[in-house]
Amino acid sequence: MNVLVINCGSSSLKYQVIDSDSEQVLCKGLCERIGIDGRLVYQKAGLDKEITEVAMPTHNEAIAQVISAITNEKTGALKSLSEIGAVGHRVVHGGERFNKSVVITDEVIKDIEDLSPLAPLHNPANVIGINACKKLMPGVPMVAVFDTAFHQTMPEKAYMYAVPYEYYEKDGVRKYGAHGTSHSYVSKRAAEIIGKPYDSLKTIVCHLGNGASVTAVDCGKSVDTSMGLTPLEGLIMGTRCGDIDASVVEYLCKKENLSVSEVLTIFNKKSGVAGVSGVSSDFRDLLDAMDKGNARAKLAVDMFCYRVAKYVGSYAVAMKGLDCIAFTAGVGENNGFVREQICDYLSILGVKIDAKANDCHGVEQKISTPDSRVLVYVIPTNEELAIARETVALV
Repeated sequence: MNVLVINCGSSSLKYQVIDSDSEQVLCKGLCERIGIDGRLVYQKAGLDKEITEVAMPTHNEAIAQVISAITNEKTGALKSLSEIGAVGHRVVHGGERFNKSVVITDEVIKDIEDLSPLAPLHNPANVIGINACKKLMPGVPMVAVFDTAFHQTMPEKAYMYAVPYEYYEKDGVRKYGAHGTSHSYVSKRAAEIIGKPYDSLKTIVCHLGNGASVTAVDCGKSVDTSMGLTPLEGLIMGTRCGDIDASVVEYLCKKENLSVSEVLTIFNKKSGVAGVSGVSSDFRDLLDAMDKGNARAKLAVDMFCYRVAKYVGSYAVAMKGLDCIAFTAGVGENNGFVREQICDYLSILGVKIDAKANDCHGVEQKISTPDSRVLVYVIPTNEELAIARETVALV
């Protein structure tokens, strides 16, 4: 079966067509600047990328351009839409209603819309993508794969906030986490590499990219994760501040004459390593600035690594043990310096890194030494494949 995987953002759309039998990517690409002007990136397996500037006022036009590209007579991966057996949609927030992937129905779409206040930038875009596909491919089964679902195994002591209980009961105020599809895929892959049952390992996955989170996976279940009600909680990220005293919001509102919304925009889009460094949210730029003596760039990287290490250490305690650490996503897969700095803090847990093995980029690699008490791996994430697998399992 050929599965079309759709990942809709507020102004972008990533896609892949995957042959579920061989798990080979037949084509992939990206729609950018939706609602601004529009750009389609398309790449069939074995060929160079094709970039087309084309108007995309809404996600409807973006989906139409994707369909046109993948069925193009010359470079299309498929001859017609009839070769698509199912569509898998990434949906960011499933709240407590969805603890696993589901076949999409009108009722499911309404539930996703109702959860939009918990992910206002993502869930509405996800719904637009679903409806656009339904319009263009009526009758093709579709599946929603939720970022939050993997974390629904967290115990109450991990996901509850110490606020009046009524806010949980009435408003759903609790930790939900994110990046669940990535954490699930990487933790399962780690078990495969190690050669031990998934339900026998204590693994910590560090998904480190512009958005970043750490998850404790105890015997195959997420038992704690760093992101919270929204993706703002937890690690310092590219432009997000991560954990912060809630009183800072009121303080800045009064001191700088800002609204709550304006402060949260600053926390989400102007903070993190970009805000501290004043340089960039891209770690390549930060390390380059560090090499040139930029003290604030060094501070930003130091803060990031320190926060990641603190979370890993606390989750090792929470699980009462640790077998494996897995680094993934853009920074985790490609930045050996950041991995080294994080693991240096974790030497107290018996973590030892092989410097030569750690000099790797975007490849699956064991980077711990033979005498390290904890196995450490770099494992590239593959959320699209995970979504395809979930889709096939349901349809």
